[in-house]
Amino acid sequence: MSSGKSHSRIRKPKFAGKGRKRPIRRRVSVQEQSRKINRPSGDSWQSPRVSVIVPVMNERRTLRKVVREAFRVHPHTEVIVVVNGSTDGSLDIARRSGAKVIVYDRPLGHDVGRSIGAREAVGDILLFIDADMLIPAPKLKVFVDSVERGIDVALNDYSGPVDLPVVHGVVLAKHALNTLLGRPDLAGASMTAIPHAISRRALTTIGCSPLSVPPLAHAMAIRQGLNVARVAPINVGKLNPVRLKRERKNSLEPLIVGDHLEAIHWWLRHTDFRGGYEDGFRQRGMVR
Repeated sequence: MSSGKSHSRIRKPKFAGKGRKRPIRRRVSVQEQSRKINRPSGDSWQSPRVSVIVPVMNERRTLRKVVREAFRVHPHTEVIVVVNGSTDGSLDIARRSGAKVIVYDRPLGHDVGRSIGAREAVGDILLFIDADMLIPAPKLKVFVDSVERGIDVALNDYSGPVDLPVVHGVVLAKHALNTLLGRPDLAGASMTAIPHAISRRALTTIGCSPLSVPPLAHAMAIRQGLNVARVAPINVGKLNPVRLKRERKNSLEPLIVGDHLEAIHWWLRHTDFRGGYEDGFRQRGMVR
């Protein structure tokens, strides 16, 4: 996206490029790598069935419990923690948690950790959660089970508050995008909200990079005919209340609304200039 706005998101990790420094990615220790291939489960080790992706930036207060619940979603689970720009000790907690840890010394930008984690995942099912929201394993397991039953993109059935005098721009964007995509049945459910899970088929179809812009990945999944469905409601609005101080200084609303515009732009390029909607009998040439 090229909006000209100034914000912190890096759409793709810049591993090379003129005039840009490469983010420093520390090598994962041998011990951390071995957890991925040697983690026991039951009587014999099996390849992870589920990969849980957890981006982290300064979430030491909740991280340990979040990882603990993540490991409980399936008997054969790997947890991938993408630590970027943390200065509060989150890295040490992650390394002691049993998760596979990927480290960057600077913030990668909103949601880029999802792409990084997905690229490293080996599971057939990928579950995306956030390190600052503690959700019990049984509630997370619902999303994993849904993918096992054939859903490609299992969404949190959370549409946001719509009965307010002024509805938040992100909530409006989610509802509008689903309507434009021909999926009003999804209401405000979106890959923007966690938790959500995707199949290996969905990852192969969408690719890792678009996961950094969740509405774009959402539009691509629907366009490619993947099975996208609302699964279960988890009120992440209550789990992650608005941080008024941050919102006043650096609101995420313009960033996420921009993500939805990027998704719409992609949709138009892959349909037609009206997004597949007919023009009726309008005689445009009569007024030229």
